[in-house]
Amino acid sequence: MKKCLSLLALIGLLALPGGNVAAAKKKTTRLKPYSWTSEVELLKRVDLLPLYRDGMVEQVSSYDPTGGNEDGFAGKYSYIRKEGDKLVLAELEGPGVIQRIWTPTPTDDMLEFYFDGEQTPRLRLRFSDLFSGKVYPFVKPVCANEIGGYYCYVPIPYAKSCKIVFCGKKIMFHQFQYRSLPGYDVKTWTGEFTPGERDMLASVCRVWSEFSPACTDYAVGQSEGARLVEKRFTLLPGDETVFFEQRKGGRIAGFEIDGGASFEGFDRDVLLCARWDDDTRPAIHAPLADFFGYAYGKKAMRSMLIGCRGDVNYCYLPAPFDARSELKLRYVVREGARQNPIQVTTRVWVNDRARDIRTEGRLYTAWRREINPAKGEYYKFLSKEGRGHYVGTVHQAQGFLAEMTGFFEGDDSTYMDGKMRLHGTGSEDYYNGGWYAMLDRWDRGVSLPLHGSLDYSLPMARTGGYRFYMNDKLSFEREFYMGIEHGPSGNEYPVDYTSVAFFYGETPATECMEPTQRLRTVYIPDRHTFYPQAMRLSLGNNAQVRFGDFPRGMTVSSRGTGLVRVLLEDVPEGRYRIYFDYYAKPNGAEFSVWQRQGMLSDWRSSKAETEKLVSRFYAGDIVLTPQTNSVSFQIRGNNYRSEFEFANIYLERIPE
Repeated sequence: MKKCLSLLALIGLLALPGGNVAAAKKKTTRLKPYSWTSEVELLKRVDLLPLYRDGMVEQVSSYDPTGGNEDGFAGKYSYIRKEGDKLVLAELEGPGVIQRIWTPTPTDDMLEFYFDGEQTPRLRLRFSDLFSGKVYPFVKPVCANEIGGYYCYVPIPYAKSCKIVFCGKKIMFHQFQYRSLPGYDVKTWTGEFTPGERDMLASVCRVWSEFSPACTDYAVGQSEGARLVEKRFTLLPGDETVFFEQRKGGRIAGFEIDGGASFEGFDRDVLLCARWDDDTRPAIHAPLADFFGYAYGKKAMRSMLIGCRGDVNYCYLPAPFDARSELKLRYVVREGARQNPIQVTTRVWVNDRARDIRTEGRLYTAWRREINPAKGEYYKFLSKEGRGHYVGTVHQAQGFLAEMTGFFEGDDSTYMDGKMRLHGTGSEDYYNGGWYAMLDRWDRGVSLPLHGSLDYSLPMARTGGYRFYMNDKLSFEREFYMGIEHGPSGNEYPVDYTSVAFFYGETPATECMEPTQRLRTVYIPDRHTFYPQAMRLSLGNNAQVRFGDFPRGMTVSSRGTGLVRVLLEDVPEGRYRIYFDYYAKPNGAEFSVWQRQGMLSDWRSSKAETEKLVSRFYAGDIVLTPQTNSVSFQIRGNNYRSEFEFANIYLERIPE
């Protein structure tokens, strides 16, 4: 009987499609479970960052595939085809999950998501409501807008496919980032959420709303049970001080370094160094200020993972190791400079949970600085062979030309395992921002949980940004490359780039750049331009101001004698020549230029028979200090009928 049953079973197997036992085994292979809750939880589970993850992250965006800069202005490359009066933006094959949506140009047109070949959209909402916080589960701060960019990190899963359709005539800039989930049993989006799912999303929102993170906030899972190792010491020039060492396997849950204000300044002479196990190259080797996201000598970054909280520099990226770990500070001697001792307090949270070699990578960084990179080539954040995942970028950009920051137009491009998987639409777009140099957009430093603007200063021609990855960490099995365009068009201007790339893997970065004295020194421009539309003003004596469209300037009128004071911020202290542009015209008023109570330029008329631009009028020499960092224009009008219109203000440093 047993033999008969076995024979019948074999016959049954052979009758299956494919006609063999292997086909039967394949058919009965169990898919790994996948839950929307688990995906959402990854937005707060910092302890899981070392864990390798299946599936490639890819992106559909509006980038210009010709290499030009038409990344959404005209909407030419913002859709793949038309269906009637609708635009198809993406067709994604599943199983998978959309992990991030970004745009700087949301509209009130409807956005439709068609799942698994269905003819009716299961998810339909205004494009703007992905970010407004008005439609659940797209709630703040996981979905929001700041620094010119609108972003959404609520996951949207699909079992077989997802087609995204825009119900409008034109869509401009956009990015849809998604992860393939092969081998997973994915439940397609339903729009219905259990109390447990709602609670999980609420807990993520609470973590993202915390602007003073602590290591204990993430003391769960593999980071649980960490003990605190604290050390106080004086760091002298030439010192190399190990502040943490362990000779057995374990996991650093996070660390903090408090040096007061001593790490600020233009000379980044303190290096942060780390080494794991038997690695021949360092895991971390970078100026401390760059690692913690300082912007040109000032504390700037305050993410949920790395940044500055008061005088405390913190890193809560977990660092598991197999048998040995070492963290140290090096105070490099600067030739010809006076360097002060630094009082340092360090705190390291560590447990004895060694790395699981099969499932976890070790934390590594790659610090780079390239002064005036070659035009038409990419500036490289990281190039790496082997297995791992990319988790973050900190990036500073200093231009060499006054009056512009066009060097921040470059698109990011990411290759994983031999294929381009992500291509962006502009540098600030990569950091979830948009519209640099525009008021209330990318025009200042702003820190958010996973991204932000480190700085924006038009007078100093500099900016920078950061972005970290949680559930959307960029997984690779064989090789990884990420860089950002420097040309061939629109962003080829001379620039100085500094970056820190963060990743997990088996081995450190191959290229370990040494921070030489030249590379540790912040470049300081000697020419500065202030644009009217970005000036900070104070008015006096009934002065009235209106702004014209660029390139027109600021028009001042007054009953009697009016005053406009312009703050000259961000510029280093010192002596400068000051110039400005103004328009001579038939109703031009008289004007004079002052620095506090001192007259720089005597009264002068801006009246002329026909309108003309007077370029770079020399007003005099000034001394800028924290107390004298402004210049004032006084005007004499006639019951507002006369006016004075000036445009750009220029400063040129006078050599010592």
